[in-house]
Amino acid sequence: MAFRFPLAAVLLVRENAKKREEQALHTIQLEIARVSLQIEELDADLASTHDARELAMRQPIPAAELHSFLLRVQAIAELKKTLLSRLHALKLDRERQMKVYHAAHRDLETILDMFDDQREAYDQEQNRTEQKTLDDIFATRRQRN
Repeated sequence: MAFRFPLAAVLLVRENAKKREEQALHTIQLEIARVSLQIEELDADLASTHDARELAMRQPIPAAELHSFLLRVQAIAELKKTLLSRLHALKLDRERQMKVYHAAHRDLETILDMFDDQREAYDQEQNRTEQKTLDDIFATRRQRN
């Protein structure tokens, strides 16, 4: 008789739940990386805008051009502020999702431990049954001789 795990359906559900939570965590981490990269690009853009403004200030320039540098710096700063808020929210989401993922992982491990224990008990019983059968065959042959 083949081994049957009575909680096989639960095991499958727990495996799927863990995979789903792992995928959600991965998605959040990818979004954090994307937003972090955008912030780095804004920092580089801000530095190049400051350098261009400093270079332009060394010679006479129209006030409108100077004003455009100021507007550009303000726009970058506002966008960076928005991205930093988004990054903070994503990090909070990641912490929350890590807790959910760890709970799903623990649940799966619990079911896997039960599976392993039951499989081991089944295997031991099968070995005992096989050994008893062999012993019976051996005893029967011995009685015939």
